[in-house]
Amino acid sequence: MTSSSSMLPKKDWSAITRRALTATEVVTQLAKVEGWSLAGDGADVAIEKTYRFANYYETISFVNAVAFVANAQDHHPDLSVHYNRCVVRLNTHDVKGISSTDFECAARFDALVAA
Repeated sequence: MTSSSSMLPKKDWSAITRRALTATEVVTQLAKVEGWSLAGDGADVAIEKTYRFANYYETISFVNAVAFVANAQDHHPDLSVHYNRCVVRLNTHDVKGISSTDFECAARFDALVAA
């Protein structure tokens, strides 16, 4: 059996310096990811997107795929799971804001449902 770490190596954040993006940088990055918007404010600011599905099975399949990617990225979103949708919320706790990591993960999550 192949381990998940060999399929998608875990990101090592110890060698990467992260910082909170400026408001201008956040707006610029939001324009590049379809369906994502700002939510919250202050230290609770995040980017958020609702993914819609036909049924619970598809929703949970997406949630499991997000969990796999998030673990490999070592960057874990807040998820709100419902019958036919999942709300994904991203921010970077250690910078108390939104970082480029959030947008990198947003693009990876979008790729999971790209047709």
